[in-house]
Amino acid sequence: MFISSAYAQAAGGSGEQQIFGFLPIILMFVVLYFLMIRPQMKRAKEHKTMLEALKKGDEVVTSGGLVGRVTKVGESYVTLEVARSPEGKGGDSAIEMIFQKAAVQTLLPNGTIKAI
Repeated sequence: MFISSAYAQAAGGSGEQQIFGFLPIILMFVVLYFLMIRPQMKRAKEHKTMLEALKKGDEVVTSGGLVGRVTKVGESYVTLEVARSPEGKGGDSAIEMIFQKAAVQTLLPNGTIKAI
């Protein structure tokens, strides 16, 4: 008696109006691709190329911050010389550690270790 009747609303608009409704979402995905996804893919490709080009004698920084010189490169592992005993003490002994290639973060210019 006091409640008015409720009627269902007709289906909304034409096809053109529905496309304009999705346009902001589509634009967000395009912006997301160009600002986040594409640069990340580019960095990953550059890192992979750098890892494939590693050779004996290169100076690198690992993801843990360790600086060392490459002494041996395997398919998925790399051996780094991280320290050398001082001249005149114990001869020519070096401390070498084995890392996964993916742990190598940055390739340094040759001579960087001596400058540190």
